[in-house]
Amino acid sequence: MDLPAEPAPAGPSPVKPLRDPRALLQRTRREWGGRADLWVFGYASLLWRPEFEYDEHRPAFVHGWHRALRMASRINRGTPERPGLVFAMLPGGSCHGGVFRVRRDAAQAVLELLWQREMPTGVYDPRWLPCRTPHGVVSALAFTLSRKSPQHTGHLPESQLVDILRHSRGRYGTTLEYLVATAQCLAERGVRDREIERLMALTRKHGLA
Repeated sequence: MDLPAEPAPAGPSPVKPLRDPRALLQRTRREWGGRADLWVFGYASLLWRPEFEYDEHRPAFVHGWHRALRMASRINRGTPERPGLVFAMLPGGSCHGGVFRVRRDAAQAVLELLWQREMPTGVYDPRWLPCRTPHGVVSALAFTLSRKSPQHTGHLPESQLVDILRHSRGRYGTTLEYLVATAQCLAERGVRDREIERLMALTRKHGLA
């Protein structure tokens, strides 16, 4: 099974955008409204490498979406010749992660940074999700993925998944390193994720970790 291409990095790129990223950013800004601080939900690398300034972090729980290693990566964690994988938020189930609060006066700049990192080709569906935290529910921006997206890989056979974990490497490192970092981050926060536990067991079974 061939994997689809991933979003291009920020800057000039031959990859044609799936949708207009700037239009999606303008829509997100309108939905936010600029009248309060901005909340951002993290579920994988945003948890352990947010790359933006924030004023508060809380553990958070989202119902109706789950974390899955089913998004193709041809740049960050793989190459066009040997694609990797990254996590995405897919419909169904639930997800433990974290929310970051960004001051209203800093939010516009943070949104720009997030779009450069997550949305250069408009691959994600930015959504405002109700996130349960120890101090109440907040509406946070989350980057979700449709199962209809060309980036969605669906279920991969174990042999192909192991091959990706063993060999795929991109500009930010390997798919395996990305998986391990996410697993460690969640474990440090006391979060149990059965799918990540299954994937980590798979890496140990095949001598990868």
